Amino acid sequence: MNSKTKLLTFITVILAVSSLTVSTVVAKAKLTNQSKLFINGIGTVKVGMTVTQAAKAAGTKLVGDPPNNNCYYVKPQNEPKNLSFMVTQGRISRVDIRQNTQITTLKGAKIGDTEAQIKSLYPGQIEVTPHKYVQEGHYLTFIPKDRTDRNYRVVFETDGKLVTQLRAGKLPEVEYVEGCS
Repeated sequence: MNSKTKLLTFITVILAVSSLTVSTVVAKAKLTNQSKLFINGIGTVKVGMTVTQAAKAAGTKLVGDPPNNNCYYVKPQNEPKNLSFMVTQGRISRVDIRQNTQITTLKGAKIGDTEAQIKSLYPGQIEVTPHKYVQEGHYLTFIPKDRTDRNYRVVFETDGKLVTQLRAGKLPEVEYVEGCS
């Protein structure tokens, strides 16, 4: 094998490895039912991103009704289902999860958990308030200790016993009971 052939073989190997690495990174970046919800986003989608940035980070198109005001929702075109993003002033402000038991918080909290489980996962950081529409229900609001996260929350809605839905994002939007209404 001459030096020119060796060089071409080397370049081919480098390109193949680079392509594999890029594909792996893109595959890992895709928003899935295994993505983790955290105080200011889910998976690679962060509060503060534009819809275009969020779609790129999610690895999927985000669809919704055309915006007709400063607050609207978009959701992944395919998966994960029952996940939506509130958009205010052109940026993602909160993540809503409904009827999806696969997505969890970083600590493992999910729809279907008991109120006691949520309180035990976040000792001393859960504020309990009455639910506006569910008679026995509550809002269990995770209040972060870290000053850098002071403008974010995770809100677990319950029927009085079990978590029925959850949301995470920035204040004040994360505390809007009726979404954009």
